[in-house]
Amino acid sequence: MDKILIDSDVILDFLFDRKPYADDASIVLSMCESGKIQGFVTPVIISNVYYILRRIARHETVVKKLSGLLTIVDVLIIDKAILTRALDSGFSDFEDALQNYAAEESGNIDLILTRNIKDYKKSRLGIMTPENYLAGI
Repeated sequence: MDKILIDSDVILDFLFDRKPYADDASIVLSMCESGKIQGFVTPVIISNVYYILRRIARHETVVKKLSGLLTIVDVLIIDKAILTRALDSGFSDFEDALQNYAAEESGNIDLILTRNIKDYKKSRLGIMTPENYLAGI
């Protein structure tokens, strides 16, 4: 079973029904729900999604959506060592560095799914868009 970190943009594609990306995001999350793949997020991803959704929806609505998401994905740990690696990494985007090193340090993640591939050039993990991932399975 593939173990995949699902980046914020993929989750937001699903929640905002952003075309043409929402369908692939929906399939990925359905695969997590059915146990075909094991999906992961980080606390930063949950925080970012909360912040963005909170702009258009009430707290209770956002909490309900995020609670539902957490029933189908697991959460990686971000600790001091990961923060330090991210700060020292040379990644152009600190948030992406956090996701990357949380995934690397977990020792569990096979792949990061994101539409923001260019920001993960320094990653040692596989990086794919949901579209490319789904085309390959």
